[in-house]
Amino acid sequence: MKYTTYLLSGLFVSFLISCNSRKKVNYDLVIQYATIVDTYSGNLKENQSIAIIADSIANIMDDASAKTWTTKKKIDGRGKFVIPGLWDMHVHFGGGDTLISENKNLLPLYIANGVTTVRDCSADISPSVFEWKAEIEKGVLLGPNIFSSGPKIEGINSIWPGDQEVADETELELALDSLEKVRADFVKITDNALSPELFETAVKKAHQRGFKVSAHIPFSLKATDLAKHGMSTVEHMSYLLKAGSPEETSIIKKVVAKELDYASANRELYDSFDDQYALSVYEELKNNKTAVVPTLIGNRIISYLDKDDHKGDEQLKYLGKGLIKTYDWRVQRANKANEKEIEERKKRYNKLVSLIPIIKSSGMDIIAGTDAGFLNSYIYPGFALHEELKIYVDGGLSPLEALQTSVINGPKFFGILDRYGSIAPGKQADLLLLNSNPIMNIEATSDIFMLVRQGNLFSRQELDDLLIDLKKNAGH
Repeated sequence: MKYTTYLLSGLFVSFLISCNSRKKVNYDLVIQYATIVDTYSGNLKENQSIAIIADSIANIMDDASAKTWTTKKKIDGRGKFVIPGLWDMHVHFGGGDTLISENKNLLPLYIANGVTTVRDCSADISPSVFEWKAEIEKGVLLGPNIFSSGPKIEGINSIWPGDQEVADETELELALDSLEKVRADFVKITDNALSPELFETAVKKAHQRGFKVSAHIPFSLKATDLAKHGMSTVEHMSYLLKAGSPEETSIIKKVVAKELDYASANRELYDSFDDQYALSVYEELKNNKTAVVPTLIGNRIISYLDKDDHKGDEQLKYLGKGLIKTYDWRVQRANKANEKEIEERKKRYNKLVSLIPIIKSSGMDIIAGTDAGFLNSYIYPGFALHEELKIYVDGGLSPLEALQTSVINGPKFFGILDRYGSIAPGKQADLLLLNSNPIMNIEATSDIFMLVRQGNLFSRQELDDLLIDLKKNAGH
């Protein structure tokens, strides 16, 4: 139901491909002499021509076989590496009605950085986000594909803006009804004010309705139990650190009995973390088809704020002053830490990164996401995804595996790998032409020569022009 547009587009292109042998096709765009990166194997296929009709890849052949093709436009892709557009699977648009225009300006910022799809994990301007989503799908607004949760589900008097606050199961059902009505792409549930019992019920009910369920996890609940009820993704790596302690159950009981405060409990969980036990837990999550979206870039920024306050970052010039102002609450809280607390959060960040090889060994999917957007300090939309992927490589993934967390595991979450995830006929024509090989160095993902979005070509100069315009609009 949610992906009818993509399905019909793919079927149309498949029909055209089947007619190629009988009728000469005039393509809209052909990229010649390119090297295609196989995002599954990492193999390189050199000297390839990629033909595009509308927003889809219509044909791929070696350059010699493609010499007879006719096209409206040709691009020389000699020495360039072609990959699918990047996916950032955890972003936020928000900050209230006064910041709607500043949030809208983030859309071309994602495109300028090669991010062609985002998963909006809720905030307080959902009606505008759904409007942008529809306009982007129609091709009348430049921006990434948007998959949105709509307003997330929370308890009464949550600290988060824009939530659907529910007090009981009746209100929960009404909240889910409203998400069905706006055709939300998944459900987001967080734990600030929602009781553990109602939280667990929310996961079950959303899953029963066919929704993917994204979650923060209440301290008194275990990730493995929620996975059995249909939790699709654990948002943020810190929850997997908690899950990796064999003492988790006993520590939870102490907190519930008020024998331990949360700070002490977290220290005990950290100290009792066990690699082998964690591996068994992550394997159980994997067997229940639960993935993790680590969002490690934010942890790194806050952990090392004493070394880099980010006030001189060039990326700030692309953001509106209102969005930048929303960073203050996290920055002010982080700056209150004493020297011991600062060292502890650095140690904790490095521990979170060290979970990557264990998760890899378990077979559990890692899905790239950044937490970019309002509130989350200095996590710059578009730019941050490249940093997140680099953290994965530094933590133990190969460049190919890091790339897969974005371009494969993103669409895999929504069950649309038939349309995304690789460069092949019938797939979406959201493409990056890179100047260097991302399988050798993940930093190549930010070295963009050209971008194709919905079949439209953007040269490096045109991408730079988007950035220039954003600076002007930001008013710095």
